[in-house]
Amino acid sequence: MARYTGPKTKIARKFGEAIFGEDKNFEKRNYPPGQHGNARRRGKKSEYATQLMEKQKAKYTYGILERQFRNLFKDAQSASGITGEILLQLCESRLDNVVYRMGISKSRSGARQLVSHRHITVNGELVNIPSYRLKEGDVVSVREKSKSLVAIEDALASNNNVFEWLTWNNDTKSGTFVKVPERMQIPENIKEQLIVELYSK
Repeated sequence: MARYTGPKTKIARKFGEAIFGEDKNFEKRNYPPGQHGNARRRGKKSEYATQLMEKQKAKYTYGILERQFRNLFKDAQSASGITGEILLQLCESRLDNVVYRMGISKSRSGARQLVSHRHITVNGELVNIPSYRLKEGDVVSVREKSKSLVAIEDALASNNNVFEWLTWNNDTKSGTFVKVPERMQIPENIKEQLIVELYSK
């Protein structure tokens, strides 16, 4: 499936935050891209433009294409609860996102590649589908043959993040998806209600 492979700093500058993670280039130029940079006068965005921007930010953050994202929204809409929160919970429950959250990869795109290249198992079975939706209690592990990969070792060595809804054992290189995170446990700066309003029109 096609993925965005263009310049990530340009996208981060568009949204005004480093949505792809630590970015030294963004820190140097954290204003919108364009010929006139900060000097350009930008009119007030319409309600639709603001909602669309928020949806685009969520899609780029999680690396999900439009059709897949819309299907996630439909699933969230049909579930009982607050649609926007459930949408983010579904994004967080994806295997590639959990691999990233556990620190096995430094980025979601890297996590997606690890899954696609068959380096990750779920409950002892190889799973190479990044969008695979995890359930509470699922055990995510690095495949035995892949435990010595430099990229994985480097990522784990530099990982300081701890999430209450995940556990990780560095000795066995495996962790558990304990539960679906609550909204307050999801650190992403996404105004999910704007996305709900956009799709509900």
